[in-house]
Amino acid sequence: MERHTIEPRPGWQRTVEEQGLIYPLTRYPDGSLRPYWDESAYYSFSLPEVEALEEVVEELHAMCLGAAAHIVEKDRFAELGITDPRLASRVAESWRRRAELPTVYARFDLRYDGTGPAKMLEYNADTPTSLVEAASPQWFWMEERFPGADQWNSLHERLVDAWKRQAHLLPPGSPVHFVHSEDDELGEDLMTVAYLRETAQQAGLDTEALSVERIGWDRISRRFVDERLRFIRACFKLYPWEWLTTDRFGPHVLDTLDNGGGTGTTCWIEPAWKMLLSNKALLAILWELHPGHPNLLPAYLDGPRELAAGPGYVSKPLLGREGAGVVLHEPGAVPVPRDEPCVYQELAPLPDFDGNRVVLGAWTVGDESAGLGIRESTGPVTDEYARFVPHVIL
Repeated sequence: MERHTIEPRPGWQRTVEEQGLIYPLTRYPDGSLRPYWDESAYYSFSLPEVEALEEVVEELHAMCLGAAAHIVEKDRFAELGITDPRLASRVAESWRRRAELPTVYARFDLRYDGTGPAKMLEYNADTPTSLVEAASPQWFWMEERFPGADQWNSLHERLVDAWKRQAHLLPPGSPVHFVHSEDDELGEDLMTVAYLRETAQQAGLDTEALSVERIGWDRISRRFVDERLRFIRACFKLYPWEWLTTDRFGPHVLDTLDNGGGTGTTCWIEPAWKMLLSNKALLAILWELHPGHPNLLPAYLDGPRELAAGPGYVSKPLLGREGAGVVLHEPGAVPVPRDEPCVYQELAPLPDFDGNRVVLGAWTVGDESAGLGIRESTGPVTDEYARFVPHVIL
């Protein structure tokens, strides 16, 4: 793994926008522009290195599924903040019927510097973004700048195939609605959903676009409907489950949740059991089940334990995105109690390449490794001001 600098292509901004990345530039709080897509640098990997990372990703995914099974079997939902018995019951039912429910994709965030084992930082298996840039503009950049090279990137083909393989799990005779929130200011959620919709269309599925805010509730039929009053029987939502189940329509979601076997009226994608994998309490349960595993960092739910005096630790809210609420505690620092439930994970500073802190976003589609997206930040936490940098296999 090496970082290289390179001259950006002439007209690069227009090029990536035409390829679906409509947010190549974003703004800092002071209004100044910054690049999100940054092709002034790239990372290179060797093929054996990528093959080893693919194996790590698939092993971690299998371990996460084992942890989900453990949570359900041992009824540990409260440790994830799932204290509503009805919600816990529906999630457990979703897990037990998971073979009957379509699931598409997820993203691991890994710490890796090319010299030691990759370490799992977290797993976003419900609403991961940065998909468009990893699947499309990054691939076309490589073909233009490094013809004949390769990339850890089979995302597009695997996504289309995933829809094809699971088409029989979708309610027949109805389109799949693809929804995002109108609160998305950058257009990232919009384009992520639009891209996934495109892969479903290429798989031969009938689709419709809709925003979450425009989903209606028909009180007579007690079903969710779209703007044309058609029943929403299958819905891919880039909208977290913890929001979906706690807003004003949350009870209706649970009432009509299709967990397979025709028990409900709306099949949500990703399914409800993905709540078990996107919750950062998973990190502590994984460490409990696999202590000392080379690809895990020590993590606890009841406090930092030995991490406070030793290597230091990071406290993370159980639910959160883009680095929100993440606090770093240096070795020897006095532990600071937090009001919200957190996971306490060993501090593993991100690798520093010439002042750039890098995190690997390793994608899975179904149960298989599918691609890589790299984000850089100037600070120690990968936040909403991170940059996406392409990669090649040389």
